[in-house]
Amino acid sequence: MSVESRKIRLVMDLRNAGVTDTKVLAAIERVPREQFVAESFQDQAYANQALPISCGQTISQPLVVGLMTQALEISDRQKVLEVGTGSGYQAAILSKLARRVYTVERHRDLLAEAEKRFTGLGLHNITTMVGDGYKGWPAQAPFERILVTAAARIVPPDLVAQLSDEGGVMVLPVGDVAGLHQEVIRVKKNGKQFKSERLFPVRFVPLVQGVPEVRS
Repeated sequence: MSVESRKIRLVMDLRNAGVTDTKVLAAIERVPREQFVAESFQDQAYANQALPISCGQTISQPLVVGLMTQALEISDRQKVLEVGTGSGYQAAILSKLARRVYTVERHRDLLAEAEKRFTGLGLHNITTMVGDGYKGWPAQAPFERILVTAAARIVPPDLVAQLSDEGGVMVLPVGDVAGLHQEVIRVKKNGKQFKSERLFPVRFVPLVQGVPEVRS
């Protein structure tokens, strides 16, 4: 089966599984997932499953990417913060939907690889930074949308503070670091008040505070 055929089949599977937003499906179809996975996993690039990447991280299952992106309810005029760049795949999806994407990654090597992919794909509306995802990106706040791609024990207060007061939305996995009890939560903010709702169970790598030291 060709890459294009596998991609079409994946998009159909995602639609049947609940990703009904046509803009999100179109974004997934336009981003070449095979460029974000290791060479040894090329034959699984369009399988609906998470795959390992470097630094002990993963590229998320396409269904989870689709559902979390859909839950953000993004418009093309909004500024989005992503916490946890990883391979860069999720940021690439967001770049097709938002005006501007700011993405933070604590692993320098991972971010360097993702930046090469963004450049190669001509994704010029993505801005990157090595940093502590728990702290977000205060200099660029507020953000209309925030997406977190690693599981926090609680909703990080710094990220809530950086969410726009006027209808800001954040989607993130919350739960224990072992991944046994995690749920995707959607936070909606109005003024200084916010409310959260549980969406669906997941299993993500933990959101770790701080930035690894650079070895000489």
